[in-house]
Amino acid sequence: MKIVRYKTNENISTYGWMLDDKIGEIQGDIFGEYRRREAKIPVAEVKLDTPCVPSKILCVGRNYVEHAKELGNEIPKVPLIFLKPSSSIISNGEHILLPPQSTQVEHEAELVVVIGKRGKNLTAETAKEYIFGYTIGNDVTARDLQKSDGQWTRAKGFDTFCSFGPWIDTEFDASDAVVTCRVNGQMRQMASTRDMVFNVTTLIAYISSIMTLEPGDIIFTGTPAGVGELKNGDVVDVEIEGLGKLSNPVKV
Repeated sequence: MKIVRYKTNENISTYGWMLDDKIGEIQGDIFGEYRRREAKIPVAEVKLDTPCVPSKILCVGRNYVEHAKELGNEIPKVPLIFLKPSSSIISNGEHILLPPQSTQVEHEAELVVVIGKRGKNLTAETAKEYIFGYTIGNDVTARDLQKSDGQWTRAKGFDTFCSFGPWIDTEFDASDAVVTCRVNGQMRQMASTRDMVFNVTTLIAYISSIMTLEPGDIIFTGTPAGVGELKNGDVVDVEIEGLGKLSNPVKV
């Protein structure tokens, strides 16, 4: 099932589910008990918001071997994690804003995991039970600031630097899906999720040993090689095979 949040003329986000090109309202708690109403609202008549409201945005660095190599970094022996602020969130179709503090803003196409229930000290074997579904993400990064700062909060935390959506697929198989990124139609990144250094369940187990995961939390699972600069006027498309496409224009 595809879960969305959508806005109508009232400009209030509502949870819904998608069937082909129609949306039905969801009443109740999508992470608990809910009921689905008939899918009869045309997608073209609403604006899709981010498909959930996370309490935490967790990200994994250098989780593809070739990406670690392209930036001259060693492959981590344990997952390298960091956080992005909720103020950095934008949805499909919204603009990525290039901040004046940086001269090298880059795209990072990623598979994103959505947590479905509260969990702490999970194992890789039980972690799958805590996955609500998957969505698509772009971990936008000010690469020059990442290098100069040493720690990554500023480089990863600007407003509009966390794009994800447009929906959550609760039945998606993340074991071997191709992740691509195109800028103005030109291919920049392409790799399979099977190439991750640490797979999804390993990441969930590791992160939950540090902090409690809550329903709606999201985990950006790392980006493949091929990251590149974004410029004013660009359009960046992140696509994951069988999951969909996330598109954002870029402006100053």
